[in-house]
Amino acid sequence: MEPVSEPASESVSLPAAVVVASNRAASGVYADETGPLIVAWLRERGFACDEPAVVPDGDPVREAVAAAVAAGARLVLTTGGTGLTPTDRTPEATRPLLDREVPGIAEAIRAAGVAKGVPTAMLSRGTAGIVGDCLVVNLPGSRGGVKDGLGVLDPVVRHAVEQVVGSDH
Repeated sequence: MEPVSEPASESVSLPAAVVVASNRAASGVYADETGPLIVAWLRERGFACDEPAVVPDGDPVREAVAAAVAAGARLVLTTGGTGLTPTDRTPEATRPLLDREVPGIAEAIRAAGVAKGVPTAMLSRGTAGIVGDCLVVNLPGSRGGVKDGLGVLDPVVRHAVEQVVGSDH
């Protein structure tokens, strides 16, 4: 009997990008910790990913996401800028780029945080959707929120990214 090989989709390295929305990290006040965490997670799952782009919140987030999509990313994960402060503008920067929203992803990320006993997770305004052939997901800016979000994405992210272009059927 011949060995069973992995499906082609599992061995294909898909391009991904990480955008960190942080006014303070972008200005050098402190080093971002969430971006490298996401990059490592993506690489462990076979995505090809450069170091994170660390940008101020607002229009620079939109520009960084748009640039990643234009460069061929099939998955863009953002972190930060999803809260309630006046400078938290990541959802507003992301939403105009979206061709279609995928609300279940953002809802599941919020629900996972609340289920873990973090009631403030419900305050995250992150969104998720499709831009061309790319899935874009806003994650919270805290390490715990990122870990919870990645836990939600883990069982579905490759399937979702492949489904965007119809290559999972």
